[in-house]
Amino acid sequence: MDARSNHSDDASHEIAIACAEAMWAEDQASQGLGMVIERVSPGEAVLSMTIRPDMTNGHGICHGGFIFTLADSAFAFACNTYDQRTVAQHCAVTFLQPGRRGDRLTAHAVERNRSGRSGIYDVTVRDGKGEVVAEFRGHSRTIAGTLLGSNPQ
Repeated sequence: MDARSNHSDDASHEIAIACAEAMWAEDQASQGLGMVIERVSPGEAVLSMTIRPDMTNGHGICHGGFIFTLADSAFAFACNTYDQRTVAQHCAVTFLQPGRRGDRLTAHAVERNRSGRSGIYDVTVRDGKGEVVAEFRGHSRTIAGTLLGSNPQ
């Protein structure tokens, strides 16, 4: 790798972090659920969240909506790492095992394809033991505006 590609990688990483910071400042939903951004890089994000008692359903396990929301937030932070406002166009989740009260869930979002205004991202949600709780696939769509510059509202 030459010096230019290292500089480009560093600059891309800095942009990804700046975008995450800008989004996080306005993301009351993720903050309110106790999510934490563990790391972010271009096309990738890792978020975590502990399952609180008020997140459990009538079966005493984590309500699937909270698992979906954690995965969706990781997806959002991954697809917004290029300073282009990007939203979900379609999402699907498969629940593989329950999350339990007190579990620390970690969602790892990875870009699979990004072309034009569309992207595909896969998110794996794991519990504290590393067991897969859910698999999520999100399709993104860029919209007008940027995160770091002037934004039409």
